[in-house]
Amino acid sequence: MSNAKATVLAVSVMFCLLSAIVSSQQDEPAVALYASDGGLRFPDHYREWVYLSSGFDMSYRPRMQMGHHMFDNVFVDPKSYGQFLKTGSWPDKTVLVLETRRARERGSINRTGSYQDLEIMGLEVHVRDARRFPDQWAFFAFEGKGVGKLIPRPAECYSCHAAHAAVDTTFVQFYPTLLPIATSKGTLARSYLSEEAGGHTAAPAGND
Repeated sequence: MSNAKATVLAVSVMFCLLSAIVSSQQDEPAVALYASDGGLRFPDHYREWVYLSSGFDMSYRPRMQMGHHMFDNVFVDPKSYGQFLKTGSWPDKTVLVLETRRARERGSINRTGSYQDLEIMGLEVHVRDARRFPDQWAFFAFEGKGVGKLIPRPAECYSCHAAHAAVDTTFVQFYPTLLPIATSKGTLARSYLSEEAGGHTAAPAGND
């Protein structure tokens, strides 16, 4: 085979590979899907995503009493999780889901401790979308699994996350598998580091 033909063949193969890569990227569905009214469509398969952590009876208000015990579970889309492992930061289009369930103490063979009820009591989604939101991140609240409503500013969840979050307005300090990564990558927020150095302080509500 002549050098000219070999060169043409190599270029053709490279072009085909690049086209396949671009095509696969274009066909990749967006994680955050919005309704025509600006609401967020609920990510139905979030429980197939990466599980980050669970909290039990967590509250950022010192005297808050719920009247019952609660679990909260946090999930993140796999692609964003993979990026966090590499960089210690969340990429644009990150979606985190906070799911709350009532704690049950009696059932089947259980006699001590608590486990999670079947019923979901609350759903909230935290989205990073720089093109859509001036401050990059936004919260959506859901009643059921339909279309979530944007929680408007100046709701205190925004100021709380901005002031106390370990990484980019997210409470990575409560995710035991991610906090060491952010620490090693040097992506922990200065406000969080100062708060840790000076002792914990009370903060408003918010949970992801």
